[in-house]
Amino acid sequence: MGDAAFDFADDTVIVTGGSSGIGRATALQFGESGATVIVADVRREPKDVDAEEPTDALIEDRGGTAEYVETDVSDPDQVAAVVEAARDFGGVDVMVNNAGLFAGGSITELDVDDLDAMLGVNVRGVFAGTKVAARDMLDRGEPGAVVNTASISSSFAQYGQVGYDATKGAVRMLTRGAALDLAETGIRVNAVAPGQIATEFNEGWTEEARESSRGDGFLKDIPVERAGRPEDVAPAICYLASDAAGYTTGELLHVDGGWHTC
Repeated sequence: MGDAAFDFADDTVIVTGGSSGIGRATALQFGESGATVIVADVRREPKDVDAEEPTDALIEDRGGTAEYVETDVSDPDQVAAVVEAARDFGGVDVMVNNAGLFAGGSITELDVDDLDAMLGVNVRGVFAGTKVAARDMLDRGEPGAVVNTASISSSFAQYGQVGYDATKGAVRMLTRGAALDLAETGIRVNAVAPGQIATEFNEGWTEEARESSRGDGFLKDIPVERAGRPEDVAPAICYLASDAAGYTTGELLHVDGGWHTC
């Protein structure tokens, strides 16, 4: 099968957490699809082991238009600033709330400060990004799309991830609630639920786990018999942002190789 093709010419897309992992792959795909891409992240340099050039620079090297804006999504003022930066390109048309933070630990082990940090990025960041982007779209009379990065943890508990599971469950309901609030405006809000994706976000991965369907207890069996990659998730995000999903809102789209079916 061929690569997915999308047309986002004349659109401005913000991707939080766009320097590495799923965010980087998503930003690159939007760039290849003609969008102006604003990469919003706390650091410009990618963390991926096979990536050297910053995402925004790579998009421009490939003939696209991109800009990096240093952004801590746990600070609503910084989220508002990156949406304001999009005004230089006509305003935000697609908001991808992808930035995430993980801290492991059972209910008796997880430190409350780690929980607060995850809530700040995973929940407050998504709330602020959705809110500010929607207001910008409404102010301009240009309804667009919001896509949030949720997780299989939005629906399924996993050992030693009680805090992370809680924050991703919140992302699922934020997506549904915002979709309902904004339905009459034409602004669509959806989410992807990636499974076990081989990125630097998952520090427990071994090289063997990156190419297989399980890894030292970190994974359960994946029906498609391989680990996921950021490039598996990016087209799903682009689809939900595209006109092809024009009748889809409030959806949680699993991109997990069938993990949730087991």
